Amino acid sequence: MDFTIELEDLISMLMSILCGGIIGFEREYKNKSAGFRTIVLITLGSTIFTIVSRHGSGADDRISANIITGIGFIGAGVIFKDRFSVWGLTTAAVIWTSAAIGMTTGIGYHALAFVFTIITLGILLMVSRIERLIGELQKQKIISVTFRKPDFDQIKKLQDRLGEIDVKMEQIQLSKDEDLLTVVWQVSGKKQYLLKLNEVLAGSPEIIGFK
Repeated sequence: MDFTIELEDLISMLMSILCGGIIGFEREYKNKSAGFRTIVLITLGSTIFTIVSRHGSGADDRISANIITGIGFIGAGVIFKDRFSVWGLTTAAVIWTSAAIGMTTGIGYHALAFVFTIITLGILLMVSRIERLIGELQKQKIISVTFRKPDFDQIKKLQDRLGEIDVKMEQIQLSKDEDLLTVVWQVSGKKQYLLKLNEVLAGSPEIIGFK
């Protein structure tokens, strides 16, 4: 098959690099796992695959569909989960969105791709401010506290101390492993009180660790 590079394809690739660079700069500035180079390569790769799909003999949507599947694997690689928290979901969503922008440039909708890029960047920049505002409101989190010995009185004493700093606690799990006692609480309160809670836990000699 005779395949020649068209000007439109070059413009599409350059546009994808520009759009990926804009989003990637914000990710690199915030020191995220998927930074400038990663996002640029994702948008460019999605554009190239879309161009190949568009020029291929009997072209259909199979390549485009496989781009989405492949991006899912990349996104899954940046998500980390422990017992109580999940990190990397925003980065995975940015990777997914960047691939969509790359595909948009690949089919020649350059203006639309640029608009998508600005919207994505605006969301990422606004998120930090909105999260700070939310942080000033009542928040909930899960804490797991491990005590040095299985003494149930120390649980009550700790709850009484934490109750003095305007933190509401609800016990959701209790477990014993040899001579260690672990309690899981759901706590709620304003951000400054939750920070104070961490200080109280860190300064309690009867506690081995918490998270």
